[in-house]
Amino acid sequence: MAWQDKYDPKLMALVDAVDQKIAPQLATIDAQILTNQAKVLASFQAHHVAESDLSGTTGYGNNDEGRDKLEAIFADVLGGEDALVRPQFVSGTHAIGTALLGLTRPGDEILYITGEPYDTLQEVLGMAGNGIGSAKEYGITSDFVPLLANGEADLDAIKARIRPDTKVVAIQRSRGYATRPSFTIAKIAEMIKAVRSVAPDVWIFTDNAYGEFSETQEPLDVGADLMAGSLIKNGGGGMAKTGGYIVGRKDLVERVSYRFTVPGIGADEGATLDILRDMYQGFFIAPQTTGNAIKGAIFEAALLEALGLDVSPKWNEPRTDLIQTVNFGNPDDMVAFAEALQANSPIDSFVTPIPEVMAGYEDEVIMAGGSFVSGATIEFSGDGPLREPYTLYLQGGLTYAHVKLGIIGAAQATFFK
Repeated sequence: MAWQDKYDPKLMALVDAVDQKIAPQLATIDAQILTNQAKVLASFQAHHVAESDLSGTTGYGNNDEGRDKLEAIFADVLGGEDALVRPQFVSGTHAIGTALLGLTRPGDEILYITGEPYDTLQEVLGMAGNGIGSAKEYGITSDFVPLLANGEADLDAIKARIRPDTKVVAIQRSRGYATRPSFTIAKIAEMIKAVRSVAPDVWIFTDNAYGEFSETQEPLDVGADLMAGSLIKNGGGGMAKTGGYIVGRKDLVERVSYRFTVPGIGADEGATLDILRDMYQGFFIAPQTTGNAIKGAIFEAALLEALGLDVSPKWNEPRTDLIQTVNFGNPDDMVAFAEALQANSPIDSFVTPIPEVMAGYEDEVIMAGGSFVSGATIEFSGDGPLREPYTLYLQGGLTYAHVKLGIIGAAQATFFK
């Protein structure tokens, strides 16, 4: 029996039509993959990566040549002068929080110019949660400039809002758990230009989660000073088991390294154990893995829109991250679709996801996706908070074929019972 035979013929006819429609869009992503892969390959060669660099260190991690070389490659490829690439970062939020708290001191302000930051960052900043250990507790203030009604950054309001105590201007590239579009590199460049016109010396930080290799440029290439992200998203290529990165100006990376460890040690210590091989290999294949996920998101958008669902971005709109949203309008349909996604995962396909309260979130969250690395959103998954408009955020996919099979299976279970 062919794999197609298990699905409704009407669904498969729709899939065939979608395949034909999106073929030119997928070809564009293939060209992007090649450009990014060439950049990564050239950096590996330029830095003379050797088998001995993959071994890692124990104890204090002093003189870890493999770690230092990997950080140089991250900086080179992502457009920075220096980087911290460490398994000790427990999440993207940890890396981002370390950067923001390492840059600022009591009396400084962190100003988000892309609307309200997402749930876990609100707790880091002291906008939500109990405030313990947050920027607010240290006397660091945080604020945000609301977006325009169309979801774009309000450049005039941004220029008017920056004050003498604004130390860091922060840009959140991905939509997080918001419904606004993610910001392309071109849009980020416009924001940076506006900020520099009134505050040339302010430090501009970008939360680059889900963004690495989704275009052929990164925020540092258009003037950002520092950015951070997770290695269980794009930059780890599905191979890294944990970790995160901070990359940018050398003086700023050094500054935040003292928050990462302690003053006097900074980036000099931190054992890599046996994880370097996965981090190297993951970063090497990241352009392909990220491209697969974006191709999957294009298929998702086209098929689910054809089934009558409200999706963002549309299948033919520019992509700058992995995230594909689907609005259900009610919690029951959202949960049912998440259950169908889980059933089409390679790991824990027999498990039923249920909404629950999670650390760092104000609402119950449902998370679907059986991944080889726990919680890795470079792997095919879907999650979202149970609040209006009941939006499921689809992301990731190690292979385009799996995303395609997963979405077809979820559509079959939800719409073609």
